Amino acid sequence: MLIGELAQRTGVAPRLLRYYGEQGLLDSARNTSGYRVYGEEAVVRVCQIRKLLAAGLTTEMIAQMLDCAIGPAAHLDLCPDLVRRLRGELAEVDRRMGDLAQRREVLSGYLGQA
Repeated sequence: MLIGELAQRTGVAPRLLRYYGEQGLLDSARNTSGYRVYGEEAVVRVCQIRKLLAAGLTTEMIAQMLDCAIGPAAHLDLCPDLVRRLRGELAEVDRRMGDLAQRREVLSGYLGQA
Protein backbone atom coordinates (compact mmCIF):
# COMPACT_ATOMS: atom_id res chain seq x y z
CA MET A 1 0.00 0.00 0.00
CA LEU A 2 1.10 3.57 -0.59
CA ILE A 3 1.71 6.05 2.22
CA GLY A 4 -1.67 7.74 1.69
CA GLU A 5 -3.55 4.51 2.28
CA LEU A 6 -1.45 3.70 5.34
CA ALA A 7 -2.16 7.18 6.66
CA GLN A 8 -5.89 6.73 6.08
CA ARG A 9 -5.99 3.29 7.70
CA THR A 10 -4.03 4.35 10.78
CA GLY A 11 -5.09 7.97 11.19
CA VAL A 12 -1.44 9.04 11.16
CA ALA A 13 -0.29 11.82 8.84
CA PRO A 14 2.02 10.86 5.95
CA ARG A 15 4.67 13.25 7.25
CA LEU A 16 4.71 11.40 10.58
CA LEU A 17 4.91 8.04 8.80
CA ARG A 18 7.97 9.30 6.92
CA TYR A 19 9.47 10.39 10.25
CA TYR A 20 8.88 6.91 11.68
CA GLY A 21 10.78 5.53 8.70
CA GLU A 22 13.65 7.95 9.26
CA GLN A 23 13.83 6.86 12.89
CA GLY A 24 14.05 3.19 11.91
CA LEU A 25 10.61 2.38 13.29
CA LEU A 26 8.78 1.62 10.05
CA ASP A 27 10.06 -0.20 6.98
CA SER A 28 9.05 0.55 3.42
CA ALA A 29 10.16 -0.35 -0.05
CA ARG A 30 10.08 1.79 -3.18
CA ASN A 31 8.02 1.01 -6.25
CA THR A 32 9.23 1.69 -9.79
CA SER A 33 7.91 5.26 -9.55
CA GLY A 34 9.91 5.87 -6.37
CA TYR A 35 6.91 5.95 -4.04
CA ARG A 36 7.09 4.34 -0.62
CA VAL A 37 5.24 1.03 -0.46
CA TYR A 38 4.25 -0.59 2.83
CA GLY A 39 3.22 -4.14 3.59
CA GLU A 40 0.02 -5.05 5.42
CA GLU A 41 2.00 -5.49 8.66
CA ALA A 42 2.73 -1.75 8.65
CA VAL A 43 -0.78 -1.04 9.95
CA VAL A 44 -0.10 -3.06 13.10
CA ARG A 45 3.39 -1.59 13.43
CA VAL A 46 2.09 1.99 13.30
CA CYS A 47 -0.49 1.14 16.00
CA GLN A 48 2.30 -0.33 18.14
CA ILE A 49 4.42 2.78 17.66
CA ARG A 50 1.53 5.09 18.57
CA LYS A 51 0.74 3.20 21.77
CA LEU A 52 4.37 3.17 22.87
CA LEU A 53 4.65 6.90 22.15
CA ALA A 54 1.47 7.44 24.20
CA ALA A 55 3.24 5.69 27.09
CA GLY A 56 5.87 8.43 26.92
CA LEU A 57 8.67 6.41 25.35
CA THR A 58 11.08 8.08 22.96
CA THR A 59 11.45 6.97 19.37
CA GLU A 60 14.98 5.81 20.20
CA MET A 61 13.65 3.53 22.94
CA ILE A 62 10.84 2.30 20.73
CA ALA A 63 13.28 1.40 17.96
CA GLN A 64 15.08 -0.85 20.42
CA MET A 65 11.84 -2.39 21.72
CA LEU A 66 9.89 -3.08 18.56
CA ASP A 67 11.42 -6.52 18.15
CA CYS A 68 9.57 -7.46 21.33
CA ALA A 69 6.26 -6.11 20.03
CA ILE A 70 4.12 -8.86 18.58
CA GLY A 71 0.47 -9.36 17.73
CA PRO A 72 -2.29 -6.87 17.09
CA ALA A 73 -2.07 -3.27 18.25
CA ALA A 74 0.50 -3.06 21.04
CA HIS A 75 0.66 -6.48 22.61
CA LEU A 76 4.22 -6.72 23.82
CA ASP A 77 6.18 -9.90 24.24
CA LEU A 78 7.86 -9.07 27.51
CA CYS A 79 11.40 -10.17 26.79
CA PRO A 80 13.75 -9.58 29.76
CA ASP A 81 15.33 -6.46 28.27
CA LEU A 82 11.92 -4.93 27.63
CA VAL A 83 10.77 -5.71 31.17
CA ARG A 84 13.87 -4.01 32.56
CA ARG A 85 13.38 -0.91 30.41
CA LEU A 86 9.67 -0.61 31.19
CA ARG A 87 10.33 -0.98 34.91
CA GLY A 88 12.91 1.79 34.66
CA GLU A 89 10.45 4.04 32.84
CA LEU A 90 7.74 3.30 35.41
CA ALA A 91 10.14 4.14 38.25
CA GLU A 92 10.96 7.44 36.54
CA VAL A 93 7.24 8.26 36.17
CA ASP A 94 6.71 7.49 39.85
CA ARG A 95 9.63 9.74 40.79
CA ARG A 96 8.27 12.60 38.70
CA MET A 97 4.81 12.17 40.21
CA GLY A 98 6.31 12.41 43.67
CA ASP A 99 8.18 15.57 42.71
CA LEU A 100 5.00 17.09 41.28
CA ALA A 101 2.99 16.20 44.39
CA GLN A 102 5.59 17.89 46.57
CA ARG A 103 5.62 20.95 44.33
CA ARG A 104 1.82 21.10 44.43
CA GLU A 105 1.86 20.98 48.22
CA VAL A 106 4.32 23.89 48.41
CA LEU A 107 2.28 25.97 45.94
CA SER A 108 -0.94 25.25 47.80
CA GLY A 109 0.76 26.30 51.02
CA TYR A 110 1.70 29.64 49.52
CA LEU A 111 -1.87 30.19 48.34
CA GLY A 112 -3.19 29.25 51.76
CA GLN A 113 -1.15 32.11 53.23
CA ALA A 114 -2.54 34.66 50.77
